Order: sequence, then structure tokens, then C-alpha cells
Amino acid sequence: MNMTKKEKKTIKKVHFKVDTRLASILGENYRSSEDAIKELVDNAWDADAENVWIDLPEPFTDQPIIIKDDGCGMTIKEVELEYLKIASDRISRKGEKTQKGRKVKGRKGIGKFAGFIMADIMDLKTKSRGQEVSLIVDKILLVKSKRDIEKIDLPINIQECDSNEHGTTIVLKKLNQRLNFPLVERLKERLVLEYGREVGFKVYVNSEMLKAQDIPGDQISNECNLQNAGPIKIGFSVLEKPIQKNQAGIVIRVNNKIIGQPLFFGLDEDEEIPTRLLRRIAGEIQADNIPEEDITADWSSLIANSKAYEEIKNWVRPQLKKQLHKLYKADIDRIKAKRKREINKRLSALPEYRRKYAEKQLDYILTKFYGDTQERVDVVISFILDAMEKDEYWTVLKKIEEAKNSDVMLFAESLNEFGIVDMATMCSQARSRLRFLEYLGDLVSNKETLEIQMHKAFEENLWILGVQYSIMASNKTTKKIIEEYGKKEYTGKRKNNRPDLLLTQNVFGKYLLIEFKRPSDKIGRDVEAQAKKYRDDLTTHLSQAFDIMVIGGKIDSNMSAHYEQPDIKFLSYDRIICDANSQLEWLLKELSK
Repeated sequence: MNMTKKEKKTIKKVHFKVDTRLASILGENYRSSEDAIKELVDNAWDADAENVWIDLPEPFTDQPIIIKDDGCGMTIKEVELEYLKIASDRISRKGEKTQKGRKVKGRKGIGKFAGFIMADIMDLKTKSRGQEVSLIVDKILLVKSKRDIEKIDLPINIQECDSNEHGTTIVLKKLNQRLNFPLVERLKERLVLEYGREVGFKVYVNSEMLKAQDIPGDQISNECNLQNAGPIKIGFSVLEKPIQKNQAGIVIRVNNKIIGQPLFFGLDEDEEIPTRLLRRIAGEIQADNIPEEDITADWSSLIANSKAYEEIKNWVRPQLKKQLHKLYKADIDRIKAKRKREINKRLSALPEYRRKYAEKQLDYILTKFYGDTQERVDVVISFILDAMEKDEYWTVLKKIEEAKNSDVMLFAESLNEFGIVDMATMCSQARSRLRFLEYLGDLVSNKETLEIQMHKAFEENLWILGVQYSIMASNKTTKKIIEEYGKKEYTGKRKNNRPDLLLTQNVFGKYLLIEFKRPSDKIGRDVEAQAKKYRDDLTTHLSQAFDIMVIGGKIDSNMSAHYEQPDIKFLSYDRIICDANSQLEWLLKELSK
């Protein structure tokens, strides 16, 4: 039987080529099936595909997962020299940009194996320049071969195809039944932020194209008919967490083509809106009636002074701002709620007339540091509360109040002065604490320093231990408990072995027992046993659990396995001073911005 030209096939055996940088081909860590599929979509992006189709099977079936693209595909030569070369850096071979000018995503050369988190068989078919290449890779053979994968025979079929055909299809078979099947909605969420609003790149999941509505979060939608822009629809999501800067914002889509990059319609220049907050908004506007003359020739943006764009901006901006303010208020209220008891206690110690100003200043500080970690926000809150107890604030506030109903310029100058005093007071306090840490370091380095001297240095400066301890303090009751415990347990010959203990309590009623050792003493296992005995003894006095902290010089390396106990901590003076220094230097850097 004669075969036509297109039906002629070549069957040969090829092999993987292992780059010296390869440690393990299956060492890439994908947290989920959805992440692994995204890696294969990244490959399609790098191949300059315009469309990617992903077909997911019904759960508990033996159907495969199929990822198909219409990218440039590969010839047999490219399969052998590039695809089968594992861990070969794509950027070093072809540069950081694709032929279409896209920024390359695949870098490590092992993304091709992403499908093996889900399946045992990967069936590859790729078409390019009149060649169709088919290759099947078996995960079981790869695993058995360990480091000898370059010796595995890989049967590969080559046949002719139409020269206009191009693209790659990957079929993942024998799916891993121990893992949950990739879910359609979860996969859409994983892909939409990165690809759902790209120009010239469409992703379909089970035949449905990704769209703004697939972005996770609270969905907001609206529509109207504008005089110049015509009928427009907006759909955007308010996300739980910030996303990458280049993914956030609202894109404008005209006749299914996206114009330029995501926009914030001037909110990125609004001082009331923290930059990090903007990264929790993502969506798109559908505006098919915008005249083409209002769009730049390369479709990179709407012409800034076009009436259509001005209409859209004026309509969209207040909607976004309303949602951002709502989101921001909820975040600030949540932060304040975590420190509510401490804040209320500190504010209650201030005269009545000072409290309302103190609360306003707290809101200002929380706005300035919005988006930072809770730990850093706690540092700032603690600092501002300390600073508010100083008279410099209230002298300036009084001046503001007096100027309020008089000369506008005087009033403005007073407000400016308050901001300067605000930052100056916090900066001064931070620098003073840094100097204190220097003196404390001198005390620690002195071999003659005793426990009682370290006790005195720490007792009124527990901020050194961290923000969570700055609200703790000893009082008459706690001092009495420790005094009675010492007299009872350490009498006679044991009197000289009496430990130096400090019992503190915070506004929530939680106790912390600190045992001070000499800076020249090393903390070892015997100290751990003694600390547990303190806990057992003092529980009868306090009738509740409490935390213990032992502070000394170096910590025995054999203690490392015991550091993670939830109720007992072992710290060195050097470590404490170093951490406190880092926090203060960070704060000074932030205040200087």
C-alpha cells in the first residue's frame, strides 16, 4: 500500500540531554494541580500563542487533561536541541523577549515536567514549518532512571503537515487519583489575574474564555450610557489580599481588544488612598462604542484629553474610591481592634481634652503605615502612644486650636508645625532608644555585670523585648508574689542561689516571668529544668498559665531543639539588643521618607 506524502512517517529514538545544573527533574515544587497547569500555560505564552485551550475532565473519570495552544510549535530539531535539554536556561538561549516582544516567563527549563504532578503519561504533539512531531514521556521510567535519564529511549514520530499549521498539544494521561482534580473555578482564579486581561492572548477553560468576573473577591458591577463613550459596563473585584502591581487596576476593553495597561483613573495620585490599597482592585470596563479616533494608533491608551475618556474617568473614579474607602476603614478598624485594650488603657491615662487628638493622630499613623506587617504596625502604634504622653504634642495642638478661628496662614503654619513635631518627637524617641541600647550593650559586655543590674535596666524598658512586651509592667502585687516565693524557696544555705526574677502583667491579665542571668553566664539544659519548676511553683499563686523567659549570655547549642516551646523562651542579651536595633533603624528610615 502506497502512502501519500503527508502520510509518510519517520520513527526514531531520541534522548533527554541533561544540563549540568540539573539536580532532579521532578524537584520543581508546585503547590497544586492548578499551579502546574499554569506553568504549561506560561510555556504557551513563551511560544507566542494567541489562544490556549484547557480541557479538564470530570472528577473520578479516566479522561485526560488537555492543554492546547496555537503558538509557534517545534520542529524535530527544536525538540531535540531545546525541548529535550533539561534545565537549559531559555533566556540564555533566546533572550528575555519572545518574537512578539513578550517578556519570557519560563526560565528553568524544567517547566515542561509540570504535568507530572498530576499524571504519569505526557503525550506531546507539536507542529511547525510543515513538521508534526509526536512524543510520549512516561513518568515511571523517569523516576526509575534517577540520574540516568539521558539513557532512556524516547520513541518519536515525525510526519509532514500543512505548513500553515502550528502549535502544541499536551495530553496528560493516567491522572494521579491520590490528588484532587484541578477545579475549573480555582484554575480560572489562578490564571485570570495574569492572563485574563492580556492583549492578544486568550485562555479558555472548558471552552469558556477567562473574563474579569473570574477574578476572586467581592464582585462590583455597574453600567451606564455616556454621551461620548456610549454604553459602558464595569466589573471589578475587591480582593482579600494585594496582588502584583502590574496586575491591579481596571483595563478598558473595546470590541474585545484591551487598550493599554490597567488604570486607576487618577486614584494613584490621591493622597487619601494608600498605594498598597490600590493593589486590591482588579477588573475591566467594556466600552465598545468609543470612537477609534479617541484611541492611539498602537492601542496603547485612550487619548488623555478625549471627551470619551474624561467621561469614563469621572464615572469610574468615585465608584472605585467608595469601595477603597470602605475596604480601608474595615482594615484600620481590624488593626485597632487587635490593640483595642492597650490603646484604650493608654488613652484613658491622658486628660480628656487630649484624647480626641490622640485618636486622630493614631488614625494618621495607621494610614501612613497601611499595608505594612502587623509587627511593624505594632511598633509604630507603641511609639506614637509613648510620644503622645509628652508635652510637645499638646503645646502645638493648643496653638492649632487658638489659630483655628483666626488668621488662615497662622492656622496652616500651626498644622505644619504639628506634623514636624509629630515626626520629630518619634524620631527623637527612636534615637534616644538607640542610645539606650548602646549603653545596655556596654553593660552586657562588662564581665562584672550581675543579674540585679540587668533586672534594673530591663524593668522599665520592656519595649526592648519587642512590641508585644511594651505594654507589660510589674506592680505591687506581682513584686510581692516574687518576694514571698523567694523567701519561701531560698532560705538557709540556698539563700545565695536565689534567682533574679521579674513578674509582669499586661492589660489582658496575662503574666510573664523573666529570669535574669549574668551576661557572662551560658544558658543550658539545667536552666530549662529550673524554669519549669518556677512555673509549677508559681501556678499555685497565680492560678493560671503564664509564659517564662530566661535571658542570659550565650545559649548552649544543645538547647536549639527546645527553642520552640510555646511557653518558655531562652534569649541572649546580644540577640535582644540586635533585634531592638533593627526595629528602631527601620522606623527611623520610614519616618524620614
